[in-house]
Amino acid sequence: MSVKLGVPSKGRLMEKTFDWFGSRGVTLARAGSEREYAGSVEGAPGVELVLLSAGEIPRELAAGRIHLGVTGTDLVQETLVQWDQKVEPLAELGFGHADLVVAVPAAWVDVDTLDDLDAAAAAFRARHGFRMRIATKYHRLVRDYLRAGGVADYQLVDSQGATEGTVKNLTAEAIADITSTGETLRANHLKILSDAPVLRSQATLFRSRVARKTDEERAALSGLLQTLGL
Repeated sequence: MSVKLGVPSKGRLMEKTFDWFGSRGVTLARAGSEREYAGSVEGAPGVELVLLSAGEIPRELAAGRIHLGVTGTDLVQETLVQWDQKVEPLAELGFGHADLVVAVPAAWVDVDTLDDLDAAAAAFRARHGFRMRIATKYHRLVRDYLRAGGVADYQLVDSQGATEGTVKNLTAEAIADITSTGETLRANHLKILSDAPVLRSQATLFRSRVARKTDEERAALSGLLQTLGL
């Protein structure tokens, strides 16, 4: 048996993760073609690389099927109920930065804060007879954030495609989405509320709190973390 390390299977997240480990003496490499989801690890005996989508990694950690995983803070906190009882963040990796924000049409000149949004939502319901729709993929995080901010009279609608386009397409009045620069929001004539974001996310190395380990796996995990300086 070996310690299983889950890493995003493609794109910049995979490349940056490989670079982060490589700079600390652990070489990760994909085995064969892009369609293969296995890889190799050098510099950390007893550790096996598992390539997964970033969205799968929180579930695999919570199920104890992998011991370590690299994924975004946003995905862990949105996917896992009581996430801090199932996984432990070991290191922020310094890339994959993105903020989960609430954005409204730029034309709403009187709406800049959550208090303004609450007032606008009440006025919207009085005028239209249904609750203001906020499109998002992050229902758990956004619901908690709006509750804490005192916003009522809204409904969350699921967005599986390009969330930024839902206002233009008249399927939502506002959105909550991940952004790194805000450029796509501005291009769609949306503005971010001035309050603190719902969540500041980045790629993070997490440890599963529930994965079982043999003595050999425990020693391999300890060796890996020592090599990484954690």
